[in-house]
Amino acid sequence: HVQLVESGGGSVQSGGSTRLSCSASGSAFDNSDMGWFRQAPGKEREAVAAHYTGTATTYVADSVKGRFAISEDNARKTVYLQMNSLKTEDTAMYYCAKDVLENRGSAAPTRSAHWGQGTQVTVS
Repeated sequence: HVQLVESGGGSVQSGGSTRLSCSASGSAFDNSDMGWFRQAPGKEREAVAAHYTGTATTYVADSVKGRFAISEDNARKTVYLQMNSLKTEDTAMYYCAKDVLENRGSAAPTRSAHWGQGTQVTVS
């Protein structure tokens, strides 16, 4: 049984920074392709960033490029999303997912992807 637990969300001032963490348990982590997604009220879920272990490449959405970065600590089975220069439009519920893939220049969860419960980030 895979469990993902996000943390690090909260209220942040515009221009500020925060780091989200997603800790995995119950499954192998080292070879997993991990991703961060977000969904704002009334909007569709969008991929924010992903890390593909097999190719050692990352994806970062254009909307956050240069401001957000994804990283992993395999020893801690944790994936991070460093968020800098936050904007009000970054306000959303952020979710991490285990098992994602490249899809049309973006990232998407596989059918068997596991999700965390989400953490709210509010930028004002």
